[in-house]
Amino acid sequence: MNLVIKNGYVFDPLNGIDGEKMDIFVKDGKIVEELSPNDLKEAKVIDATNKTVMPGGVDSHTHVAGPKVTVGRLMCPEYQHKHSMEKTDITHSGTGNVVPSSYAMGYKYTLMGYTTVCEAATPPMLAKHTHEELKHVPILNKCAYLMLGNNWFIMRYLKEGDIEKTAAYVAWMIKTHKTFGIKCVNPAGVENWGWGLNIYSLDEPNLHFEVTPREIIRGLAEVNEMLGYPMSIHVHANGLGHPGNWEIARETLAVPKDVKANPKVEIEEEIKTKVPYEREQSIYLTHVQFNAFGGTSWKDFESGTKGIIDYVNKSKHVVIDSGCVVFGPAICMTGDGPNLYDLAVLTGGKWSNDDVELECGSGIVPFTYKKKNGVHSVQWAMGLELLLGVEDPWKVVMTTDSPNGGSFTNYPKVISWLMSKKAREDMLKECHKWASERTDLPNIDREMSLFEIATITRATPAKAVGLAPIKGHLGVGADADIAIYDINPDTLNPNDYKTIEKKFSCTEYTINGGVIVAHNGKIVSTPDGKTYYCNAKFPDEEIYNEMIKDVREWFKYYTFDFTNYPTTEHYLTKATPINVGE
Repeated sequence: MNLVIKNGYVFDPLNGIDGEKMDIFVKDGKIVEELSPNDLKEAKVIDATNKTVMPGGVDSHTHVAGPKVTVGRLMCPEYQHKHSMEKTDITHSGTGNVVPSSYAMGYKYTLMGYTTVCEAATPPMLAKHTHEELKHVPILNKCAYLMLGNNWFIMRYLKEGDIEKTAAYVAWMIKTHKTFGIKCVNPAGVENWGWGLNIYSLDEPNLHFEVTPREIIRGLAEVNEMLGYPMSIHVHANGLGHPGNWEIARETLAVPKDVKANPKVEIEEEIKTKVPYEREQSIYLTHVQFNAFGGTSWKDFESGTKGIIDYVNKSKHVVIDSGCVVFGPAICMTGDGPNLYDLAVLTGGKWSNDDVELECGSGIVPFTYKKKNGVHSVQWAMGLELLLGVEDPWKVVMTTDSPNGGSFTNYPKVISWLMSKKAREDMLKECHKWASERTDLPNIDREMSLFEIATITRATPAKAVGLAPIKGHLGVGADADIAIYDINPDTLNPNDYKTIEKKFSCTEYTINGGVIVAHNGKIVSTPDGKTYYCNAKFPDEEIYNEMIKDVREWFKYYTFDFTNYPTTEHYLTKATPINVGE
């Protein structure tokens, strides 16, 4: 279908378009400069007069599929049955608000104007599970990050100082499991958790391998740039969820500061954007709110965001996402088993822990953030401090680390807090006094514009994970992923924050790959989205073969055979390899 979106207010940060009234043309699923007279005859025209037009949303860190997501749903049936979606002629039924069922996940993201999501933590051995579940998330384009920060081969090769064999292994693993990039969770610490221990500094060697978090982060960053992946390493820092952890988070950001970003993505057609779409960072530190705790205990707990914000503002090699907290139910789920054990001890509630053989682990703890709880109220303020305190919106991404800080369905609420000082002031009145006394949020006057919102929810996440040539913008050659909101920028009133939240909760149109998939709160089409994975070239065949020999030998310790290990393309919807290399 050809489309003409006429006369909308367009916000397209990668192309420097800030609310300009203009038309957008779509042909064969792509943005084009114009349509021919014949194409125009057959085109559907959408009148976007007095509407806001943005690229489709890109969630660069969320948890939407895989074993921990499934277990989270099983642990909290109370979150599922109260929130149901009825079946229609074209949609499946679904349940859940914190972690919706797979079909509902796709519908709810789509109705908000999101078109691409990145599953942030895939255990290699269970990658098939993740992809099978992603296959049942309709409409959305998807990719998955592979957890490698506590993998035995990674730690062994890095301890031996063999960076090339590490690179050969990473290239093989990411291609084998049809994943997109390197995820590093509590490096070295999760391995220690197998013996009931953790890691508490960047320079503490772990058991048996005697490799430190610093060596793992540095080594994986070098490997990532050697191979030229579209995204930088995606790091969940050590010490998550503990008072005083902001210092180790800041140190973590500094580890790869002299590693130069070197993405080597092969693109079939030339795409130009006003702002360069290639990523510039060598590290993406995720859900930073959970790693920006100040104080020394829960008694003197306070925001520690200032030290991180100051570092990000003066550095060019970093991107962060916020990991905002929203009051209400959540399910904490992460590959960081030891730190979720600590949370489980704190709450005394449900807890699940898993060890994935020689590769990684996970933990799951249902949680509720309460306005009248001092710590929770400070956490709420910290997420907003990070987004409002980082001066350059090209360095920060809005997330809730869904569902850890709250469900992604709360994004419109977070947007309203970012765009309205009155919204924040009114919430501060409802919160525990610590939110006002132990954070800087009451003193922040900044109110984000629609252009800035489009940057931190579209352009920056797409650029940071290397999808920006085709996602996150409306330039010629980009995929036609578009969100049209019933928002007139000329009459938008920041003080009317309830309306801001309502308008961002539901698009007038969501278009994915040139197909209208949602209109006025209803799903109207359910095409399969693409699943992206990276196929990196490792040039030295001799080293590559030595690595494969090592892996085959160690498979005697695995519970299934080497030949059953790979994830094949038939597990993916519209499998789309991204070739990486010279």
